[in-house]
Amino acid sequence: MTFEALDALAGTVQGPSLEAVLRWAAAGCSVRSLASEIQEAAMRISGLVMAIKGFTHMDQAMVAEPVDLGPSLSNTVTVLRAKARQKSVEVAIAMEAGLPLVRGFAGELNQVWGNLIDNALDAVQDGAHIQVKASREGRRVVVRVVDDGPGIPEKILSRIFDPFFTTKPLGQGTGLGLDIVRRLVRHNDGTIDVDSRPGRTEFRVALPMADDGGAEPAP
Repeated sequence: MTFEALDALAGTVQGPSLEAVLRWAAAGCSVRSLASEIQEAAMRISGLVMAIKGFTHMDQAMVAEPVDLGPSLSNTVTVLRAKARQKSVEVAIAMEAGLPLVRGFAGELNQVWGNLIDNALDAVQDGAHIQVKASREGRRVVVRVVDDGPGIPEKILSRIFDPFFTTKPLGQGTGLGLDIVRRLVRHNDGTIDVDSRPGRTEFRVALPMADDGGAEPAP
């Protein structure tokens, strides 16, 4: 209700009746506002449920199949959005136009993205930025997870994929996350690499395209 409408109402209704009318109008505004908030929350919950369903991919095929990385990456980011919001971290996705499908297991690839993005969220400071990029490079599709955190010290960079090796404080990491990621990537005929320096850490996952029957398997 606008100020003009309230002025018109005050000029029409006088005394105790005006107070009752204003209370009724205020209650109506509150109900409409609450209904709008409920609708928005329901839409967010619905979107999260859909993202979780896509992320878990319970009906995963027993053989490798074509996978669209767009929903795969966006569902993962949606699932981790609450953690990113807690640290005021911006997670942005940049997909190359016309990106081909990859050949792999959707549920396993979602676990890869989930681990890499979750690790990046743990590594960066509040207010940092994480970029998830996907592009075609030769006969493969490369996904990059890039953060502007403090980086991984060079002396331990070669060990981060080793089982039970972790840079997290005692009780906060098992040291199996990146080992599992590497195993999953290899199971999807892909490769994973990392470059890191203060202010920029990049994990790269290269996967075979679905329509490239001649792609060489990963070592």
